[in-house]
Amino acid sequence: MDRDTVRRRWDEVSETYARQRDPGGSDAALVGDLLASLPPDPLVLDVGCGDGARTLANLPEGSVGLDVSRVGLSLAATTVPGARLVQGDMVSLPLADDSVDAITAYHAVFHVQREEHPRVYGEFARVLRPGGRLLQTLPGGRFETVRRGWMGGEMFFSAPGRERTLAQLRDAGFEDLRTVTADDPLGSSTEFVFAELEG
Repeated sequence: MDRDTVRRRWDEVSETYARQRDPGGSDAALVGDLLASLPPDPLVLDVGCGDGARTLANLPEGSVGLDVSRVGLSLAATTVPGARLVQGDMVSLPLADDSVDAITAYHAVFHVQREEHPRVYGEFARVLRPGGRLLQTLPGGRFETVRRGWMGGEMFFSAPGRERTLAQLRDAGFEDLRTVTADDPLGSSTEFVFAELEG
């Protein structure tokens, strides 16, 4: 599924997804661990922010929420009025080099074709300052599929597997990778990875 189709699909399901997501849960609490490792007044980028309730709302005021979907961003404007919202694609982030202290990417990267994941991680490394932190979902398996009926529509999912994802992060310059399992927005368990960009 090409990126423009993924964008349209997210426009179609964003409101349903926002209604069905649990805004609490232990994966939201991981953001506190991330923030504790950052300098005062950090600038954080939330990639795939959607409606903003799960992750962006837990970040410092003025954080940047990026999403491919205009509908998702419209919802986020109401949910997190203090955020800076940007429509864009994670394969080519519309941010300057070395501009953010941390990135969160919850349930986001696996909506990009797995062949493009190294490019995504290269973009994460480009916009992070040296020593910047990343917190993202870690896919447990290798898959590429379109799930029909998902949130009343259909959605593309793609991942190269857990170990390949960790290797891609290391190849992009991330180190000190630490994994943790938490509850995801729809009530199941998901693994996450904390990583630090080489200084």
